[in-house]
Formats: sequence, structure tokens, C-alpha cells
Amino acid sequence: MKASFAILLAACLSVEQALGLVCWYCDGADNNWGCWRWQFCSNSDNYCATTYIGAGIGGYSSQSISKGCVPICPQGGINVGLAAASVSCCSSFLCNISGATSVRINHAVLAIGILGSLLYFLFGPRL
Repeated sequence: MKASFAILLAACLSVEQALGLVCWYCDGADNNWGCWRWQFCSNSDNYCATTYIGAGIGGYSSQSISKGCVPICPQGGINVGLAAASVSCCSSFLCNISGATSVRINHAVLAIGILGSLLYFLFGPRL
């Protein structure tokens, strides 16, 4: 009994995982609704990544979202007011469903900074 249990345990531990990481996939979609395909990642891919690039001026704005499997995570973001870029990563089953949240958070920080500058400009040292 103990020998068969040990053989079964050794067999289970030596079997490679049947299903690896699965990520949402799209390439240059206009929004998240264009990213409803799955991608089965290779053994060298460790993360699901979402890349967001957006720009806008006046009434014109454009954005591009790409999602998929990546071996390393170049996570980060930049927001310069007229344009923003962000890469976010995660490492569980279909975890990259949402857009790059750091860009949305940066918009709020940018709006608070502009409001503070406007208040200082209007009221100056009287504050």
C-alpha cells in the first residue's frame, strides 16, 4: 500500500502542469471590448500584460490597448497631460481583463494638480 502511494505521489509530482497561464489577447484595440480572445501562453511566459497608449487634444482623442502573454514584466506608466502610456502585469488565469488602471489614477492626480494651480493663480498669496 505504501509503495503504490509513493509511486502515485512521485508520478503526480513529475507531471508538468497541463494548462499553463491563459491571458486575454488583443493587438491595438480601440477599447477593452475588442479584447475578448484568449491566448494560451508558452512555458516561457510568466505574465499577462496590458499595454495602454492614449493621446488627446481638443475634441480629438485616440487610444490603443494591447494584451497578451509576456516573459518579463516591464510594468510602469507615464502621463504628460496630452498623452499617456502604461503597462500593467499580473500572473493568474485571465487576470488582465481591465485596462491599465495606473493611467486612470494619473488622470485624477493631474486634475487635482491643475485645480490647485488654478486656485493659486486666482487667489495667489491670499490662500
